Amino acid sequence: MKLASFTHAGRASWGVVQGDYIIDASTVAPTLKDYLAGGDPAVLVSLASPAFKIAEIEWLPVIPMPDKILCVGVNYHEHRIETGRTENAYPTIFTRFANSQTGHLAPLIRPAASSDFDYEGELSVIIGKPGRHIKAVGAMSHIAGYACYNDGSLRDFQRHSPQFTPGKNFLATGGFGPWMVTPDEMGEIGSQRLQTRLNGNVVQETTLDHMIFDIPAIIEYISIFTRLEPGDVIATGTPGGVGARRTPPLWLKPGDMVEIDIENIGVLRNPVTAEAA
Repeated sequence: MKLASFTHAGRASWGVVQGDYIIDASTVAPTLKDYLAGGDPAVLVSLASPAFKIAEIEWLPVIPMPDKILCVGVNYHEHRIETGRTENAYPTIFTRFANSQTGHLAPLIRPAASSDFDYEGELSVIIGKPGRHIKAVGAMSHIAGYACYNDGSLRDFQRHSPQFTPGKNFLATGGFGPWMVTPDEMGEIGSQRLQTRLNGNVVQETTLDHMIFDIPAIIEYISIFTRLEPGDVIATGTPGGVGARRTPPLWLKPGDMVEIDIENIGVLRNPVTAEAA
């Protein structure tokens, strides 16, 4: 099942994606996050709410206002090597704010403060069952679904200090969508291909089994220091090929189109625009 958040005629809602239509599910729960906190999947199967044409909606981030967005840094060996970092015993974790996200087909905004705007194609995990001190052996049961993520980064601000926060949180610099797929559609995480394309050219490519810390290990570690809640988002890291490590650097600029394509999920597309004066 594919679940998405969207607006139609100016009204925010969420629903089930079926082909060229999305079935409004706001009668089941006010938001997708609310549904994940206790909704019955059987209700969605027989939903008889209005269906809107995909062409008539505007996509929102899959979870527009998550309680937490937790990101894993340097989680593929190729990216670790290109950044010159040593191996760590624990995942590198940082956070994003909700307003740093934007939905499918909505613009990524290159801020006026920097032109060092980089792409990072990633698999994101959406939490369905809450928990603290979750063991890796049972961690996958806490997952409601998966989505594409572009953890867009302003590299100069990211390098201002050892803390990543400023470079990761400019307004509308992270793409999240177009929808989440439930675990039954995604299948066991392993050989699914992740590809980032810039203006149609492949700039990142890997398979999900190349993560340094796999998803159960990430969930186990994060849940030591925070309680995971329904709708929380975990971006699991980007592979090698980022623009900052190319010669010359390959920065996103207005007019570009970035695509994050993950097998069994779909394609997240975002144009790049400049911040309004």
